[in-house]
Amino acid sequence: MKNTGPEEGGREGGGGDNTDNTCENKKSQSWIPKTIKKRVCSTFVEDSVSNGALCQCGAARNDHASVALGDYFSTAIVNHWESVQHSSEQPTDAFGEVQFAGASKRHSHFLRLSWSTEPFFVYNILTTHWALPPPNLVVSVVGGNSRTQIKTWVREILRQGLVKASQRTGAWILTTGLRERLGRCVGQAVRDHAAAASSVSLNKVVALGIAPWGVVEKREQLVNPQGSFPARYYVQNISQDSCSLDNNYQAFLLVDDGSVGRRGGEMSFRARLEEYISHQRTGILGSGSIDIPVVCMLISGDADMLKRMDLSLKNSIPWLVLAGSGGLADFLSDILENLSSAPAVPSSGEGNSEAGPSVDLKDRVAERFKKHFPSEVQTDKLVEQAFRIYQNRGLITVYHGEHESPNDFDTVLLKTLVGASKQRALVEANPYSDELKLAVTWNRVDIAKSELFNGDIQWKYEDLEDSMTDALINDKPQFVRLFTENGLNIVDYLTYGKLESLYCSVPDGSLLYQLLQRCLAERLAMAERHSPSEQQNSSSKVAADNNQSRPRREFTLFEVSGVLKHLMGDACQPFYYKALGLQSSSFKRTAMKRATKVLHGGSKYHQQRCPHPWASLFLWAVLQNRSEMALFFWEMAGEAVLSALGGCKILRELSKREDETETKLSMKELAQKFENLAHDIFSSCYRSDENRSFSLLIRKSPVWGHSTCLQMGVSSDARRFFSNDGVQSLLSQIWWGDMKRNTEVWKLLLVFFCPILCYTNLISFRNQYDQQEEERMLFEDELDQDTDSHYGNTVFSFSDIKQHEVDSEGQKSDAIKGVPQRLPQSPFTVSRWRQFWFAPVTSFLGNVLMYFLFLLLFAYVLLVDFKPPPPSGPAATECVLYFWVFTLVCEEIRQTLFLGTTWSQSFRLYIQDVWNKCDLTAISLFIVGLICRMFHRSHEFGRDVLCLDYMVFTLRLIHIFAIHKQLGPKLIIVGNMMKDVFFFLFFLGVWVLAYGVANQALIYNYDPNPNRIFLRVFYMPYLHIFGYGSSIEEEMDVGRVLNCTDNVTLIESGEEPCRNQDSNWLVVILLVVYLLVTNILLINLVIAMFSYTFSEVQEDSDTYWKFQRYNLIVEYHSRPSLAPPFIILSHIKVFIKRIIHKVPSVKIHHFVLDLEAKAANRLSTWETIQKEDFLTARNKIQKSSDSERLKRMSAKVDDVLKRLTESKEFEHRLQAQMEQYSTVLNWVVDTLAQGSTVKPPRALPVLRDESEGKDTKDNQGDSDEEKGAADTPQFHSGSLCSVCSICEHCSNNCAKCPCEEGDESDHCEHCQGCSTCYICPILCDTVCTPGGFVDELTGSLFQTVASLL
Repeated sequence: MKNTGPEEGGREGGGGDNTDNTCENKKSQSWIPKTIKKRVCSTFVEDSVSNGALCQCGAARNDHASVALGDYFSTAIVNHWESVQHSSEQPTDAFGEVQFAGASKRHSHFLRLSWSTEPFFVYNILTTHWALPPPNLVVSVVGGNSRTQIKTWVREILRQGLVKASQRTGAWILTTGLRERLGRCVGQAVRDHAAAASSVSLNKVVALGIAPWGVVEKREQLVNPQGSFPARYYVQNISQDSCSLDNNYQAFLLVDDGSVGRRGGEMSFRARLEEYISHQRTGILGSGSIDIPVVCMLISGDADMLKRMDLSLKNSIPWLVLAGSGGLADFLSDILENLSSAPAVPSSGEGNSEAGPSVDLKDRVAERFKKHFPSEVQTDKLVEQAFRIYQNRGLITVYHGEHESPNDFDTVLLKTLVGASKQRALVEANPYSDELKLAVTWNRVDIAKSELFNGDIQWKYEDLEDSMTDALINDKPQFVRLFTENGLNIVDYLTYGKLESLYCSVPDGSLLYQLLQRCLAERLAMAERHSPSEQQNSSSKVAADNNQSRPRREFTLFEVSGVLKHLMGDACQPFYYKALGLQSSSFKRTAMKRATKVLHGGSKYHQQRCPHPWASLFLWAVLQNRSEMALFFWEMAGEAVLSALGGCKILRELSKREDETETKLSMKELAQKFENLAHDIFSSCYRSDENRSFSLLIRKSPVWGHSTCLQMGVSSDARRFFSNDGVQSLLSQIWWGDMKRNTEVWKLLLVFFCPILCYTNLISFRNQYDQQEEERMLFEDELDQDTDSHYGNTVFSFSDIKQHEVDSEGQKSDAIKGVPQRLPQSPFTVSRWRQFWFAPVTSFLGNVLMYFLFLLLFAYVLLVDFKPPPPSGPAATECVLYFWVFTLVCEEIRQTLFLGTTWSQSFRLYIQDVWNKCDLTAISLFIVGLICRMFHRSHEFGRDVLCLDYMVFTLRLIHIFAIHKQLGPKLIIVGNMMKDVFFFLFFLGVWVLAYGVANQALIYNYDPNPNRIFLRVFYMPYLHIFGYGSSIEEEMDVGRVLNCTDNVTLIESGEEPCRNQDSNWLVVILLVVYLLVTNILLINLVIAMFSYTFSEVQEDSDTYWKFQRYNLIVEYHSRPSLAPPFIILSHIKVFIKRIIHKVPSVKIHHFVLDLEAKAANRLSTWETIQKEDFLTARNKIQKSSDSERLKRMSAKVDDVLKRLTESKEFEHRLQAQMEQYSTVLNWVVDTLAQGSTVKPPRALPVLRDESEGKDTKDNQGDSDEEKGAADTPQFHSGSLCSVCSICEHCSNNCAKCPCEEGDESDHCEHCQGCSTCYICPILCDTVCTPGGFVDELTGSLFQTVASLL
């Protein structure tokens, strides 16, 4: 064929603008012509109708190549043109993107391909290169009739039923994609849905057109051998039906069989593509539990569609026939419903009747075919195809869409697929498994609840396991909740191997996948460095092979643990180390080596059950930012407060690493939601039981890496949680120790300077005996509830600390287990002394007072007693200052050593605190100044450094304000304002630099002195802001400087240069603009920034203060009681006790409580009860809200409307039946009126059997019931059917009539009453049955009339 013209036209029309994006598309799809082919007619077969001008392929003689016209002998003996024999394949010349002129800017993909193309390549192009989302369902719409218009209710089915169902299920819709018949209607429905749906719809409708290439109008605009990106496609008269492409479709597959203008060439390819898709898996990367369901939908249609339907049924593709749409659909619904009541065809017969029923059934099919298609001539082949379709009726569902609501169309599709799957399912398989998998795939939990989990089906674990995995991977939390509520045991389900598979299913582009890949790369790199060279080569080959066959990496629990460690930091110990056989205290490299050995030796832990399945699933959901799933797992997991704080910590760390703005905001919102949950649930716990809630805060959790709620809250920056009254009550109790909380500060100061006053009643203390009695009574109450109850002891005061130390050293008494044991009561003088001096508030006041003395001593040394270097100095006061600083250094070392379990962890935790950084800076400057002041050459520099260091030490004093409720938030305000100052200085520096350089260059032509340049460029413009420096008069009087010179040599030697007199006007303008911008714009800008910062922090000042108060309390709770410089005595004691005697410390762990297993379980149970009570109360509040009421009202209104629609439909059917019964009754009345000897004027009307379409067994059952009812007839009083009582007389007497003359038998006396027996076969044996419709209707009418009379 001559394609020169069209190809040139395609290049001109489809070339477009050559942008970078176009080049990328061309490169990415340049391989398509090498793989995908088109069809070209290779043999000219003359069409007798056209007198040799056309070929039977539809193309003209001139359009064929010379090769096709050369073989005259072959063409002479060919009578019929076939695509397989008379066409050849060539590289495709039409592919890329198409832009519809006058339509939206969205481009659609298109591809011209041969009908013999493998579906594998096409599906790969659709999902990979064209980026169409993999379908959860494929609906192939076929049919359409050129002679009739599509009915209105069919359009509604397509618009409200099919398209909405496709959006809900994530389906593909396959049609011809042309602007005619069904293709146009589906395109309009997709367009209307896209206009009404939101842009953030989760499942967008994908419409795919599969049309024959030779039928498409203006197809030459698509031709371009290099590809069109995009091709300009313009068609006129788009308002009328035509064979042009519809712009509402996302992609077009233009199937080429070498013909022109002939339909049906795409039929075989479309069937093969549907079959191939039906064998692919649903879900992300094919992770679903079922193959992609494919269903064909027949609307109207010609008789030629029987071949297409027969071909699909051979591939076990189910069909949905839309009855009432006309054409082939009505014919199939007729034979499927009306012939289904006939007796089933036996597999083997007896005698001559073996093939009788089959032949009779085929004859009935042929009879009905002629009725529906009277114009068809050659019917034998079509009838044979229709009969085969009837034999596969198990795969066909008839849908009466005219009488059904289109809103439940997805339910109709589901039942269609389920019915087809039951035909293919094995006998021993669960018949409802496929229905469940389809419901999960489409995310229709409402169908699953109403149809599958209504209590009638007993589900096994094996039936739910695959669907549970599908629901987890594809983020369907409602199904996860449904499965767990209906028999799925999560403990049996979640093994470590299953958990690893869940992490391996993480999407490639997610942040979690990147973090897992990074940890995996680190482990593989470590393994390669520590393995022999041969092992490296072999492992690299294996890795290369694996990468070729499977591009995704297999993540293990070690990578998951690494990601959690990276996000959680030092807030908890590593996760999943116990399963891998690793120690939590091991270093990172050691853990990597050990993990590599464990993983190479075979993952034996895969079959082990996860000890905390809900917590593991909660972490998995939180790491992927799945809000609804994470909330459900949080509800199911234990330790609600700590889990919520842990989720808050992870999400806030992930938000810092996320680049996408929307995802980052969603992470922050979910983190805040978890923090609010932790706050609210702990409030409920605190209101329920104060002591247990305190234990809840400081309890170690084995699930969360031995972390506590307080530690996790600080790590996650949960300010609102720390503002809780319960948390603050615990902190206050720790802060005051054994003293009453309402003690005035002046009393503490008075006792501090006069220690003897602590033995008076100036300060109130808690009585130790009363504390023991209260705890004993509390314990006895708990024994009444549970003898195994034990909640441990909370470290609140010095006495509690000593008790824990005794317990750790094994000095427990033989008292009852669980009773809080105390030391023998100490003398009053000793106990009262300890109660006062070991309280954190006393330690704080002592450190503050001594720090003031330290600053006074430091100032005295710098101002009065700073001696020269040795041997003249230093002075005694300076030596005391050095010793004081030495004790401060010892205290900082103590804090660093006892913070973590390892050196690196201790230093990392120490350096995270801002005030520790300030201490480190001050000590470093002091050491530098001390070293420098010891030498004559650097003495003054050392003194300067010490002066700066004094400023740092003084600023450190601000830290004490953190404990004050009014001044504490001001520290946060100052810190935030410092950030604002940096931004202000940046803008100010830009203007200062711009004005300074321009001013210097305009005033002085040449001045190389760097001191004067710096002074005039930076310093003088800065002073201008505050009104200092040269005035405007001085700037204008440029010649006022007398002691100046223009000599370059003198200027270079240091003389003052003279000013330039030509640019004074420009200098003044620049000065005015500069002062306007800096003094008005920038100054007001920084004031506004400060005001915003102040108002923002001031609103939550109480929350900020309560949060930072915790850090201060922790610091002074762990500090020794003595303040520097006397703290050295405490350091010596600690060194002897901890280092030499190896006595472990309890105080350094801050607020950590270890509980026994039974006590921990009891506390967790109590916490779970409080959580459930809180969630129940919250649900009640939500249900009583206006929005929930509106939702319920809307659901009720929808239900009422649905019932009204059903009642109207029932009313229509009842009215039709009434008309029929009225006709029958009129006939009966006419017959009775004319007497028994007169023949009825017309035949008895035939009633439509209401039970038509039911099985033979149902009909047999109905007849048996009617027979049983006839034995004991009970008609309504006054009913027309009451005359049927004569039937008993007729059966007993009239059978013996007539009587001969002289016969005196008993029945002869009653023969005269037999004249009315003809009513029995006419009326009583047809429509009258006891309790039947006629009996009920006429009886009720008679009673009504009688009552009126």
